[in-house]
Amino acid sequence: MSIFKGRDRPVRPHGRLSSVIPAPGGATAVLDQHLRFTGWSREAEELFGLASEEVLGRPADAVLADTETGAGVSAAGGGGAAWSLGPRPVRRGDGRPVSVSLSLTPLTLGAGATGWLLTAVDAELAHREAIGRAMLDGLDREAPVQLVVYDTDARVRWINTALEKQFGIPLEDAVGRFVKDILPQGEVLGEGEGTATSVEEIVQRVARTGAPVIDVRYRSSTLLDPRHERVWSCSYFRLQDDDGRPIGVCEAGLDITDRYVARQRLALLSRASGSIGRTLDIRRTAQDLAELVVPEFADAVTVDIVEAVLSGQEPQHFATHPTLCQVAHRTDHAAAKDTAYDALDTVRLRCLAQNAPATDAATHMLALPLKARGATLGAVAFARSRHADPFEHEEIQLAEELVSRTAVCLDNARRYTREHATALTLQRDLLPRTLPQQPGVEVAHRYLPAAGPAGVGGDWYDVIPLSGARVGLVVGDVAGHGTSAAATMGRVRTTVAALAALDLAPDELLARLDDLVARTGAPPSGPAEAEDQALGVTCLYAIYDPVSRHCVMARAGHLPPVLLTPDGHAELVDLPAGPPLGLGGLPFECADIELPEGATLALYTDGLVENRHTDIDAGVSSLCTALAGPEDGQLDKTCDKVITTLLPQPPRGRRRTAAAPRPCPGREPGGDVGRGLRRRRSGKSAVAGP
Repeated sequence: MSIFKGRDRPVRPHGRLSSVIPAPGGATAVLDQHLRFTGWSREAEELFGLASEEVLGRPADAVLADTETGAGVSAAGGGGAAWSLGPRPVRRGDGRPVSVSLSLTPLTLGAGATGWLLTAVDAELAHREAIGRAMLDGLDREAPVQLVVYDTDARVRWINTALEKQFGIPLEDAVGRFVKDILPQGEVLGEGEGTATSVEEIVQRVARTGAPVIDVRYRSSTLLDPRHERVWSCSYFRLQDDDGRPIGVCEAGLDITDRYVARQRLALLSRASGSIGRTLDIRRTAQDLAELVVPEFADAVTVDIVEAVLSGQEPQHFATHPTLCQVAHRTDHAAAKDTAYDALDTVRLRCLAQNAPATDAATHMLALPLKARGATLGAVAFARSRHADPFEHEEIQLAEELVSRTAVCLDNARRYTREHATALTLQRDLLPRTLPQQPGVEVAHRYLPAAGPAGVGGDWYDVIPLSGARVGLVVGDVAGHGTSAAATMGRVRTTVAALAALDLAPDELLARLDDLVARTGAPPSGPAEAEDQALGVTCLYAIYDPVSRHCVMARAGHLPPVLLTPDGHAELVDLPAGPPLGLGGLPFECADIELPEGATLALYTDGLVENRHTDIDAGVSSLCTALAGPEDGQLDKTCDKVITTLLPQPPRGRRRTAAAPRPCPGREPGGDVGRGLRRRRSGKSAVAGP
């Protein structure tokens, strides 16, 4: 069915669309050559409220005189040619005025007589009909909106001129076909009220239900521009005949390509905020950028960093040949063969030499410097295939924003790398390089520094020789991270060693250490001092006498040790809890236990048994399970077993320390020196067994 009445072929008319749509019907009358009525239709009776017997034989000037000016019909006569009179008020038979438009057309009557055909139309109705015809003609030829009319089976029946011009499809080639046949590359991107996958499905649903569908995003290239895709926002509503039966569906589409691209760019920036810089790892941050932009923004990207930056150093000013390391590279394999990778180096070096964006429209390349806080860290190079468009001004601005955010994240990672290395070096220098060999006791240890973004903390351990062949065993933890926590750890460890030399009991040593930490732990005076402050100190101090095999110990906010008996049973030592150091005024209590020959005492920090997925009780239970079982006599293997069991993944965020001393069987004090076991791990410490 054609939208144009009387048309059998789908060809756009040469004239106006309104010319093929009939004008509204009106009242007719016949006048003789003297403009006297000789015929009066029923429609004329209804329009003017006059019966035929009241009109026939009377002059038209009398019946149809203008009520305002008194002018008759003959005053506007054009001789023998047709003429028309615009809207004029005429008095009806009941006295009420009616505004009508009149037209007179010459007639040839019988016997050589001539006359006139008068047509009268209600002026308001004529005006509305004229607007309707003008609107239809405007929608067909002038409207910027693409219009399509479908049959109820979703075949195209009509398209307007705007769609013909944009798609390059004439009306006769579109009628009777499905959209999927006309534009096989097109796709529905999204539908506000459903999940349709094709235009045909949407049209058939609207025709069936009558419910309009608004703002369906449709993307396709066109015959006139097959290399570029455009996006339209399409809405659909049902068409019905006079009886309310559905006869088709109308689609109104608006090209929103520019708006769609702008939103896509904003969405890309939004995703960049959540995906770039999630870690403080330089290589991972660079890879985040590469994964974000390929293939949505570019077909290939490389990220090159100045070599010094990778080790946390401040980037130095460089000329045209800096030492670069490629830390990220990503390519869309579908476009790889059409991308000129050879030009990347040239554009990148030009970018670094000028310290400014560099483009090459011929090869579709763009290079931007990675600049943060006044320093250039490297460069990012983007590439597109030769079939894609070169980078436009708005796209270069988008790339600059992405690269700028990446540069700040990279600089943060560089600073963290430098600070982490500094804190780790400081911490290692403050920890004992070797443990003293003591008669009658064997010691082994493990210490694993944190690898996560929180940085190095303040866990420490020590083995202190005392008088009478006794040995002091210490494990502690300074809360916090960074160089400040490491420095605090060094001060506390040195103080413990000095107090232990006075032969103080464990509870008295902790009491004096508590006073010292309380005096030196005053709140910082400003924000600069508050950064990365040590937040608290815990400590466990034990004195083991290999002669009596007694071990006296006390703890300040620290976890109790685990005792592994020679028969393979492991359990926590019942050691009275004490407050963390620095609170001041609270007492510490000692516990004195006798260790059987061959027993193992495990000292540790909470990072070994606690993490974000495991609470501390479950962690301690796992530690006891890992230690339990028959001994093979090698403390180092025991340490490795515990580390592997409790920390199968590299530690992140906290250090774990573990150490275990054991009495040497059959050895007298002052005889052979025993071996030590102590275990190092990210975030906390553990020591085991006399």
